[in-house]
Amino acid sequence: MAFGAGPIGLVTMACLRAIGVERVISVELSAIRKEKAPGAGATLVLDASTEDVPARVKELTDGLGADVCFECVGASPALQAASDSARSGGTVVNVSIWGHNAEIDMFGLVTRELHLIGTSAYCGDHAAVIELLQQGKIPAEQFITGRIGIQDILDGGFRQLIENKEENVKILIHP
Repeated sequence: MAFGAGPIGLVTMACLRAIGVERVISVELSAIRKEKAPGAGATLVLDASTEDVPARVKELTDGLGADVCFECVGASPALQAASDSARSGGTVVNVSIWGHNAEIDMFGLVTRELHLIGTSAYCGDHAAVIELLQQGKIPAEQFITGRIGIQDILDGGFRQLIENKEENVKILIHP
């Protein structure tokens, strides 16, 4: 499962599918991002604003919960929903970059013996991802939502990513 279908969540889903994960559930609130999730590999998209995601996941997994949940939002409700959606003994991987402290029910984490893992983009995974890209298993073109010249980096790059973050994934800059 991937909580969040922004740039981090979309690429996480694409990588999961590329390595052979058959069922990838995306959880997203934004209509635009929900539309992008299937192209990145989501086999089911859930909206936490309209349904109880942990209950739905339990229903889909015969009461067990997800083996692994990736938190790709950087928001405490998503982290808690990921924890609540994981099976007992399952794993919650925090991939997002947080700008504040997270809140999570530690009692539930402990009593369900969940594994909470933090990860960063710079931990030696580049070679494996480059190989998946070279093999065409990750269709990177879908993540490029803009191409700009270096002279447009402020308005066409940073400002677009900040003000229209739901519509943009990655903007390429060329000289």
